Amino acid sequence: MPLFRTFLIALVCTLVLAAAGSALWLWQGLKTLDAPVTLTEPVLFDVPQGMAFSQVARQLERVGLVDRSLWLRIHGRLFPDQTQIKAGEYEFTDGMSGNDMLQAMLTGDTKSWSMQFIEGWTFKDVRAALAASNRLRHVTSQWTDEQIMAALGADGEHPEGRFFPDTYLFSSQDSDLDLLRRAFETMNRVLAEEWSQRAEGLPYDRPYEALIMASIVERETGVAYERGEIAGVFVRRLRKGMRLQTDPTVIYGMGDSYNGRIGSRDLRRYTPYNTYRIDGLPPTPIALPGREAIHASLHPADGRTLYFVARGDGTHKFSATLAEHQQAVRQFQLNRRANYRSFPPPQQPGTQQ
Repeated sequence: MPLFRTFLIALVCTLVLAAAGSALWLWQGLKTLDAPVTLTEPVLFDVPQGMAFSQVARQLERVGLVDRSLWLRIHGRLFPDQTQIKAGEYEFTDGMSGNDMLQAMLTGDTKSWSMQFIEGWTFKDVRAALAASNRLRHVTSQWTDEQIMAALGADGEHPEGRFFPDTYLFSSQDSDLDLLRRAFETMNRVLAEEWSQRAEGLPYDRPYEALIMASIVERETGVAYERGEIAGVFVRRLRKGMRLQTDPTVIYGMGDSYNGRIGSRDLRRYTPYNTYRIDGLPPTPIALPGREAIHASLHPADGRTLYFVARGDGTHKFSATLAEHQQAVRQFQLNRRANYRSFPPPQQPGTQQ
């Protein structure tokens, strides 16, 4: 009996020591997940959709981001809720630990890039910028403009001017269509907000006409404080039945044939966008207008001016009469005719030039 008791005590002690040793081994192993990794530069780590947690752990070991994937896999066994990582591309930097990386993947803190749509860009410019990005998934590369608008729920609508110029963040999981949808929805929201607060008595029947005007204002000046006065000139011309006679619309109507100059022949040639030949607004916007241009078009400056001419420094000289305008043209534009076409005398609606 004493011998059995001695054996039992020894066995229990052995089991206790083994358990303690195993616990210490496990604790020390899991503590390695808190050790910071040394990196000379950030590392991009991709988690494809559907990749298992154990595969992610082994891949982290293969690229040297954790010493042994065993401890990460054991961690996942002990804490199953810690295995619900999200797909995407992650940026891991010097000093991060395995647990830091795991938390980033659990929260979906993926690496973001930015894409900027610039005020005054055309939709063609937008598509070119999207196509040039090697970080986006390209869904629309072979689509027509019509197919893109249909995918956005705007079947049959013209894309020009319908996308808000802004900086958009995206991850490797996003597509070009995702960015277009965000820009499209943002423009709809901004236009609705500005339209709801518009001034009274404007010559627009619907928000889309204000968007067309805003795109012209956007292309006419890059000087913020001039937008309201530019819009005021165009609004007064519409009210008086005068043609807008603005070069940016002519350029847009010329398409790829525009080579940086506008000649008299271009001003006489009919296109739906040549506001020297058509009455009122062109059929669509000609560029992406920003919020400031939209606001200016819906809150044009009061006054009597009907003309403006470029000074050559980015600003314009505004005039109320044709005589004043012609004098301003002689003053500011005598030596710059190759770069600017001034407003000709106003005409009655329906007449041809």
